[in-house]
Amino acid sequence: MKKYTIAFSSVTVAMKAQSVFRSEGIGTEVIRTPKNLASGCGYSLIYYGDIETAMGILEKRGIKCKAIMENLR
Repeated sequence: MKKYTIAFSSVTVAMKAQSVFRSEGIGTEVIRTPKNLASGCGYSLIYYGDIETAMGILEKRGIKCKAIMENLR
């Protein structure tokens, strides 16, 4: 299973996304956005799984992300 960091503009948006994933039975972890992914004071989710599925869930709920990075283990 692949691991992704999905960056959002604020902790509020990241927590809303986490709640949406939780309602779909998907666990995530909220973290500060790594400096190499985006500038500013954004927050991200650590997501394990198919990124197309994740993006579909977020799009359906009107949640926009700033950036996505596949994490190498």
